[in-house]
Amino acid sequence: MHLYVHISFLSLIEPIDLFLHVHDDQFTMDTDSEDLNEEEEEDDEQESDDDTGFFPIDEHVVQSSQPNNQPIRTSSEQSNKYSSGLTATNTHPQDNNFEYVVLSQEEIVKYMVECIKEVNEVIKLPSTTVRLLLHHFRWDKEKLMERFYDPNHQEELFRQAHIVNPFKKTTPTPTQLTSSSQRTTHRQVSQSSSDQTCAICCSTKSSSEMTGLECGHNFCINCWQYYLTTKIRDEGIGQTIPCPAQCDILVDDKTVLQLIRTPEVRQKYQHLITNSFVECNRNMRWCPGTNCTNAIKAAYCDVAMVVCTGCNTSFCFQCGQSWHEPIKCKWLKKWQKKCHDDSETSNWIAANTKECPKCHATIEKNGGCNHLICKNQSCKYEFCWVCLGAWEPHGSSWYNCNRFNEDDAKKARDDQERSRAALQRYLHYYKRYHNHHESLRLESKLLSEVQKRMESMQQQMSWIEVQFLQIACDVLRQCRQTLMYTYPFAFYLKRNNHSIIFEQNQADLEHATEELSGYLERDSNQITNLTEMKQKVQDKYRYCSTRRKVLLDHVAEGYDCDYWEYNEDL
Repeated sequence: MHLYVHISFLSLIEPIDLFLHVHDDQFTMDTDSEDLNEEEEEDDEQESDDDTGFFPIDEHVVQSSQPNNQPIRTSSEQSNKYSSGLTATNTHPQDNNFEYVVLSQEEIVKYMVECIKEVNEVIKLPSTTVRLLLHHFRWDKEKLMERFYDPNHQEELFRQAHIVNPFKKTTPTPTQLTSSSQRTTHRQVSQSSSDQTCAICCSTKSSSEMTGLECGHNFCINCWQYYLTTKIRDEGIGQTIPCPAQCDILVDDKTVLQLIRTPEVRQKYQHLITNSFVECNRNMRWCPGTNCTNAIKAAYCDVAMVVCTGCNTSFCFQCGQSWHEPIKCKWLKKWQKKCHDDSETSNWIAANTKECPKCHATIEKNGGCNHLICKNQSCKYEFCWVCLGAWEPHGSSWYNCNRFNEDDAKKARDDQERSRAALQRYLHYYKRYHNHHESLRLESKLLSEVQKRMESMQQQMSWIEVQFLQIACDVLRQCRQTLMYTYPFAFYLKRNNHSIIFEQNQADLEHATEELSGYLERDSNQITNLTEMKQKVQDKYRYCSTRRKVLLDHVAEGYDCDYWEYNEDL
């Protein structure tokens, strides 16, 4: 979040074997069998065929996980599975046809390679170059094609992507430092009789110990390895590693994998590339579930609930947050920012302190006396806390402040009252939002206790007869989550007739949810009649489910008919 958001996803991605061999036209990254010091034996005509790949794909590994031809599920189907047979409610009815598919880690890599191959078949450039271009366009293939075939902007395209224009390469000559610095494969430079000086460590190296990029900047292999390892492992940079000479040309994947030999660093590099691929792709989202490495791929980006089949986590596909019906992504983001920044600290200061009328230093009253003296050594102004007027004219009737009702004093008191009212309003909604958030967290532990209770109840009932407790837990979780997000939604609403109806629905659902929670948390020893208890729980979770649907349907109707007006300046 994760995501998010926003936090790094690298800790959620399990290692993928970088040393898998592939067959036929699959891509390869296994270069361990190659010697960095060997001379190039392939001619220019063979280079384009050799430079086909990026990530390795083990067909057996991919097929053993979720197949690519798995049925695409709609959000309604996923929701029904998640809610154990209960009907899920979407804010937008059209989201019922929102199609998406859950991809495992191996399938993400395979999909990325297929995107590279698809573009490579058209523009006929090395796959590592294609990968850098796609990253520059956030994996928008159509936009890349449009810019690539625009002759007036082709040079600008490669310059902005920090890639040497492959159509303007000069033919290598014997006077150049190394022939490989101008070759598309970026392989180890050929040996020559002359020694060279590394610009990083300033040591003299033989030509066989030097290598570089197409920009022509060559450094020794040891410095290259240290530089790349630092960028990848320490700085977390993978997809945009610049040339050490600071010429802005990016290091391609093949160069990185030829030089880096440590498996840990190679795996970290692939994690960075894969993570960037998902985050840059507007039609893909990482699952925010704990320790889940799956991603969701959809045909388009929209506000819709998606459910990961690996961990059963439901979340909003558009923003990647937990499913936050009924509030929209825009207002949720604004609410979360308000909760995490210092805006409410400022409100507290405004509500509980005053400024010195002379030097404007912030002063907090810590006693009962209304005769204040500013502690600013350069000020020491004496004034009345009540009216903020100068203290001297108050005389013996200071407590009435009847001589000081000027507009400035009145404005100061009004501003403070408004700040205090705004703070109280925020705290009202925040406390209830936070309370449901904590209840949701604590009630997540309730499931294990309920499962134990279900096992003990099977002494008197069958397995199918005790499933009502599992359904009740699911309904309770759904209602808690919905109620949690109703409070930031209500915080930004302007008051009108429909907001009053919304608050009534909210109160009804909240009351029923607390009763259902009480039933589920009741001690088993207090239950004397299982049949009666079962009937009460079933009636209550059905009522909760109905009231939740009524609330969400009303909010959805408000979105469609523009019932809702918002306080933009909160």
